[in-house]
Amino acid sequence: MTSEPPIIMAHVSIGTNDFPKARDFYKALLPTIGAKVIMEVDVPGEVGAIAFGKTHPEFWVQTPHDRQTATVGNGAHFAFLALSKEAVHAFWDKALELGATPDGEPGPRPDYGDQYYGCFVRDLDGNKIEAMFWGAHEQFEG
Repeated sequence: MTSEPPIIMAHVSIGTNDFPKARDFYKALLPTIGAKVIMEVDVPGEVGAIAFGKTHPEFWVQTPHDRQTATVGNGAHFAFLALSKEAVHAFWDKALELGATPDGEPGPRPDYGDQYYGCFVRDLDGNKIEAMFWGAHEQFEG
């Protein structure tokens, strides 16, 4: 008998217009929430792609496969699960240090629920990303 994974998404990908810069940004930022590089493909002048996660490639940053300009999705954002409020602050601090644009300081988000705590920034390409804590570590223990 096989148990189902506790996730619904296999992965998500965002485009970048400067792969080396985006790769370095996320390589420095995502360890604040416990993620690491899982895979990397870099064919200079062709395509660049890097995948982050804890055990499998969940979040990809890449040059668009159609070789067109990467654009930001209006209304789209990507939330990374932080295991503490301190990790949310570490994500915020590191993102700003790396050149991200602030888009919502760390703090409670009562509109999203009493337990919700997060922050929002825009990455170097303008993608909206978030680190959020909602007691999630308790859900995944044991």
